[in-house]
Amino acid sequence: MPDPSVRAGEARLTITADVGYLVVIRRFVQVAAAQRGLADRAVEDVVHAVDELSANIILHGYAAAPGLIAVRCWAEAGALHISLRDQAPAFDPTTRPDPNLDVPLEQRPVGGLGIFLSRKMLDDLRYQRLPSGENLLTLVKRLPGPA
Repeated sequence: MPDPSVRAGEARLTITADVGYLVVIRRFVQVAAAQRGLADRAVEDVVHAVDELSANIILHGYAAAPGLIAVRCWAEAGALHISLRDQAPAFDPTTRPDPNLDVPLEQRPVGGLGIFLSRKMLDDLRYQRLPSGENLLTLVKRLPGPA
C-alpha cells in the first residue's frame, strides 16, 4: 500500500499507475484539501478533477504500461496546489479545445468531457514538460479568504 508523506506543510504520495489505486489518490487529495481549508463543495470539485486527470494519465498516458504517478498537495499564495507528475508520453490537456455542448449527445465524439469538467472545477490548470521528460500538471483551487 502506498505510504503518503507530509513535509513542511505539503503532502506527497507516489502511487502505481493503476485504476485500482484511483480510490487511494481520491482519498489522499480529499484529506489534504480539507486540511488546507477548502469548503466541502470545493473539496469535491478538486477530488473530481484529480480523479479525472489521474484516470487519463493511467488509461491514455501509460495505456496499461507500468508507471508511477507522484501527487503533491500544498497551500501557497491563498490557493491549494496539487501536482500530478508522471513519465507517460507528453500530453498537454490545457491545449484541448472545449467540446461543443450544443451538438446532440449522440453526435458528439466519445471522450473529452473529463478534461473540460476538470478545468471548470478548478481556478487554474497548468502543464509543463519537464527537462527530465516527465509531465507535470498543476491544479489550483483558491482557498477561502478571511471572513
